Amino acid sequence: MAAVTRRQRGRVEPRRLVRGAGFQVRPATLVVVSTRLRSPVARAVLPVLGGIGVIALIGLFTWAMAVFISSGDSAETSERLAPRTIALGRVENRANDVAADGPLLFPGLATTIGERSLVLDHEGDDPTTGWVVYAAHPADRPMTCAIEQVIGTDRFVDCEGRELHVSELAPPDEGIRPVVYDSERLELDLSGITDDEVPT
Repeated sequence: MAAVTRRQRGRVEPRRLVRGAGFQVRPATLVVVSTRLRSPVARAVLPVLGGIGVIALIGLFTWAMAVFISSGDSAETSERLAPRTIALGRVENRANDVAADGPLLFPGLATTIGERSLVLDHEGDDPTTGWVVYAAHPADRPMTCAIEQVIGTDRFVDCEGRELHVSELAPPDEGIRPVVYDSERLELDLSGITDDEVPT
């Protein structure tokens, strides 16, 4: 009876089972071990522990990101959390936007003195001058009195339904101003720096 083969002179020949010598070669059997959990307690507890592990990893990642954001000096941290300036592009483009659609409304900006909503207007024909910024609430009402712009105009409706011209809005907090760089780039400065520190 052939069970194992061997090579002889380039040919494969069957090797015979050896019988009568006190042993007999038998084919091996494959044993499959089941990893299925049989205990009801284990089936209930292990998924819960896996979920807790995933939540712990998410919490660890969130903590690591918070540490990274708050690392470094206070100036860098403040810049990441509340940008000192907002780049608005070329002055000619923004002046054309205001002329066509009215003042630019910036709701909910994160500044170094807290969240502020601002309105940026332009007056005159020279795009490098005439930029004015206002707080987005009426001058005679608190900042909680939000405004909505009448689309395509320089007029706004306040929390009491009054229609206001842009010039009737409140002035911004000190240090918030538009700045033109190199007669080309317009930025909205939110840092609260003094006039003599503004680059020319």
